[in-house]
Amino acid sequence: MKIVFLTRRFWPEVGGVEKHCLEVGKMLIKKGHEVIVISEKPSSKYKQSDASSAKVTGEIFGIMIERIDAGIENWFKKFRVWRELWNKKDIIKKADIIHCHDVFFWYLPFRLIYPHKKVFVTFHGYEGNKIPNDLAVFSHKLAEVLSKGNISIGSFYKKWYGTNATIVNYGAIEPKKNVSFKKPGRMRRVLFAGRLEEEAGIMEYLIALTLLPKTFKYSIDVLGDGSLKREAIKFCRKNKINAKFYGFVKNVNKYTQNADYVFVSRYLGILETLGLKKPVFAVYNNKIKKDYLTMTPFKKFISIEKNAEEIAIDLLKEIDKEKIEEGYEWAIKQTWEKMASDYLRLWRV
Repeated sequence: MKIVFLTRRFWPEVGGVEKHCLEVGKMLIKKGHEVIVISEKPSSKYKQSDASSAKVTGEIFGIMIERIDAGIENWFKKFRVWRELWNKKDIIKKADIIHCHDVFFWYLPFRLIYPHKKVFVTFHGYEGNKIPNDLAVFSHKLAEVLSKGNISIGSFYKKWYGTNATIVNYGAIEPKKNVSFKKPGRMRRVLFAGRLEEEAGIMEYLIALTLLPKTFKYSIDVLGDGSLKREAIKFCRKNKINAKFYGFVKNVNKYTQNADYVFVSRYLGILETLGLKKPVFAVYNNKIKKDYLTMTPFKKFISIEKNAEEIAIDLLKEIDKEKIEEGYEWAIKQTWEKMASDYLRLWRV
């Protein structure tokens, strides 16, 4: 079966959706299907190299990669996307399945041209840092109505977007075997993983560290980038926080497995952290982010906070080993094999 993924970003760029598409694609290839990913050209910092398996164009793990030049973010971008996809219409025409990862609007003109084509959508998380506006709600509902079915990553969609999920999922990981829980030493190693934006709570986490007693010795590694990076670095220097900023990294688990406490608030990062038996501290800054975190089966395995004060209080509590073990047992069942099976079930294959 020939499957086409439409997604804004793809490997080698770093992020939850990028990894999701890659890992599901790899599983589908193993099951004998053909997978083509159409995505925007990556930013200039990602150079294609024959020495790297993460190719910008061509093939990776058997997945064929096609790129479109969508240009800058403005009102005209959708027309550029449609023009670029029109140049690849033969790929769409020959596909058995079209699956849109958030970007259902990319496919709208082809929905009219190929009314009987099987098209599906995955809703990944939510957009940006704000409560969904009417346009966001409408676009999600339109995607639900015009597609043959959808996978919702999270249970909050019905409440916030009015969409009805065909299948609900919370992400997946590659389970690690023989993982053991380790208590923190005198010098606690803290890790933040996420975008350096308000939505990810970077400043709340850093403020929380300043509220801890001097007897709580720690260092923090910060993985990620964003508009608050300069402010975060300045804050750390001013408050003498022992912090190292690494930017985006491809292997987050390498840092997570050496951490004692992990600041992360997106599903993929939470699952990967639970799968390494590390305590998760997830902060929310608005009502939708609160529901995003609390309307989940893993809420009882993590610490969820609304501000720096609550984060500091939870950091001072003794780590609940039983909760860590239960979280691990749940997380290792959320595999990419299971995720790929959900896609095949959605497509009725």
